[in-house]
Order: sequence, then C-alpha cells, then structure tokens
Amino acid sequence: MLIGVIAGLIGLSLGIFGMLAFRVSEQQRQIVDVDVDDPSLPEGAAEVLAVVGRAFVVVDAIDGVVRASPAAYAYGLVRGHTVVHQQLLEMTAKVRRDGVILEKQLELPRGPLGQGTIVVQIRAAMIAEEYILLLADDRTEFTRTEEVRNDFVANVSHELKTPVGAISLLAEALEVSADDEEAVRRFAKRMHKESARLAALVQDIIELSRLQGANVTQQGRPVDINTVVSEAVDRSQLPAESKNIRLVVGGHADTMVYGDQDLLVTALRNLIDNAIRYSPDNTKVGVGVRSKDGLVAVSVTDQGEGLSPEDQERVFERFYRVDAARSRHTGGTGLGLSIVKHVISNHGGEVTLWSQPGQGSTFTIRLPEMEGQDDGDAPEARKPAARPASRTATQAATHPASRPAGPNSRDAAGVHEQGASA
Repeated sequence: MLIGVIAGLIGLSLGIFGMLAFRVSEQQRQIVDVDVDDPSLPEGAAEVLAVVGRAFVVVDAIDGVVRASPAAYAYGLVRGHTVVHQQLLEMTAKVRRDGVILEKQLELPRGPLGQGTIVVQIRAAMIAEEYILLLADDRTEFTRTEEVRNDFVANVSHELKTPVGAISLLAEALEVSADDEEAVRRFAKRMHKESARLAALVQDIIELSRLQGANVTQQGRPVDINTVVSEAVDRSQLPAESKNIRLVVGGHADTMVYGDQDLLVTALRNLIDNAIRYSPDNTKVGVGVRSKDGLVAVSVTDQGEGLSPEDQERVFERFYRVDAARSRHTGGTGLGLSIVKHVISNHGGEVTLWSQPGQGSTFTIRLPEMEGQDDGDAPEARKPAARPASRTATQAATHPASRPAGPNSRDAAGVHEQGASA
C-alpha cells in the first residue's frame, strides 16, 4: 500500500515537471521566433521600390541581402542572399562609413561563366539607419551604341582624309609640273580617280545615314523581286564587262515582297558589285532567285578567293575591308555590305554568307513574302520583263577567253541552293 502511494506521488511529480518544462520550451521558442524574424524595410519603402522601374538591392549592416528585385538577380548582381560583386560591396562600405550618396558606372561580369558583361549605372544611398539601397540601371545597349557611333565618326574622318589628302598633294604636283604635259595628264588622271573615290564614299555615307532613319513599314509597297534583280543586274553590267565577267541569272520568284524597291535594288547591286570587284577576270557571277516556305531568297555567288572564318565574322562591319590595299585600288569604300545589312534588316529579312577560301563566296538575301496576295497580284500573272542577263549568251560568244565550266563554274540556281543551305 505504501509503495503504491509513493509511486503515485512520483508519477504526479513527473507529470507536473513535464508540463512546466513544456511551457518553458514554448515560451523560449516564441522568443526565438521573434529574434529571427525577417528584417522589415521602413514603412512605405517597399511600395516606392515597386514602382521605381529599376533593379534594386537592399542590404543590412553586414551586407546581407534583405530584399532584391527579380531584375537584380537577372543582371547577376545578387546570388541567393549575397551581393556578388566586390565593387558593389566597396560602394556600400563607403556609403555606410561616410553617409554619402554614391553613383558609379560599372562594367560587371554577367555570370560566373563566359565573358559576357553588363554595364550598369549604380546609385547607392542609406535608407533608415541600418539599410543601404543599391539602384541599378542597365546601360549596356546605350554604351555599345555610343561606342559604335564614336567609332563610325572616327572611321569616317579617317576615310575622308585619305582621298582629300591625295587630291591636295596631286594639285600641288600639277602646279609644279604645269609645263610638263605628260605629268599633267598623269596627275589629272589620278586626281579624277581620287575624286571619284571621294564621291563614292560620301554617297555611301549619305545612303547609310538615310537608311538608319528609313521606315519601310510606313513607306513600303508591293515589290516584284524579279524586277529588282533585273534592274540591279542591268546597273552592274558596265563594271562586269570591263573585267569580262558574265552575269548569269537563274530562277524566278512567284510572290511579291513588301518594301522599298529602290533600297532593295541598291542592296542587291552592292552585292553584285562586290562579287564583280573580288572576282578574277574572265569568270562569272551567279544570281539565283527562288521562293519557298514563305521566304523569297536571292543569292549572289562569285568565283573569288573566298573568305576566312575570321573575315566572315566582320565582313558586314562599317569600313571593314578584307584587303584594304586592294579595296582602295578597286574603289571600294568598305560600306557596301553594311548598307546591304541595314536595308535587309529594315525589311524584316536577313543576309547570310557562305564562303570557303579558294572556293568563292555566296551572299544570300532572304525576305518574307507579302501576305494576302491574290493570284492576279503575283509576278507570274504578268509577263516578266526580259532580263538584262539574257545578253550573257552573246557575251559568252564574243568572249572566248571565258573560263570553261568547272567545279567553281556552277549555274546560278545551283550556287543559290548551296548558299542557302550553308
């Protein structure tokens, strides 16, 4: 009996002790929950940051990330709860130490891998007493555009100086050699060549500037690409005949495109002139046309020396020349392919290049077909105009020195297929 009473007392004591321990544990857990509660921003700060329209990061006294926008993670400024870049931590430290507002433009790696960078304008300032706000504005595109503009101005200045300087020197030589008829004729011929080069350069610069402000969407109209090809080939006959180069046209497009016919003729003529300029004498340049899968494609193929992979990456840059000395000799300005790229881009299309050293090059223009065409609107419904390239048969007969067909002497349609698939 006594043992039972003692056991009951012990059990009651243990029960009371367990209840007390449970209550103490609950109280401690509530205290801990309050202590580790997420830090909160000053009243109204979150609402203001939501409408700022910039990437933002808020850090605490130990540079832990309290809050960050999705754009801040996308820019690579924050990873998890950590500010990634040391430059940003240096800004927060200076703001915390000096109590100033700091603003800098930084070029930062976009991610842990690769060489991609992002240019951001960072503004750092204190909010409340323990937080620092970092505002980030992406300036990458603006910075690159500014660099391109500065490079363009510098290149134009340099390119203009060359013919102007040459004309000035030749004028001085003419003045000194006024009594020497042979020297006068020689210098006058060179002055004419340099002035023609200067005129071509100025015209290309004007054309490129006009293209950048052109609005094909508002000013365009239905264009028959076959007419564009015929006109471009016709305008290129004279330089082709001077090198005994045959212009061979193959294929036909049965649909229209929407755009500016004059601009498209300029672009295609630039491609044909470029092919003529870099093709050997007594060869041919192929122009292939086709319409397939909602696209109209025009390819221009030469039998020149071809381009290396390094040159292919830069050939559409302004003033870039594969062989600067040869370009000056042939009258190239280095703007022709850049104009082509701008024209085709403004028409919603693309221009691609296939080339191999020793096997020539194929430039292919692709443009979207105009939607909503009736059968009566298609070029096939009208009798296509005779193409200037039809004279090539006569040219072949009158130029027996033309190179016979070989691995590099493919017809225009075959060349086009290769260029389009490259």
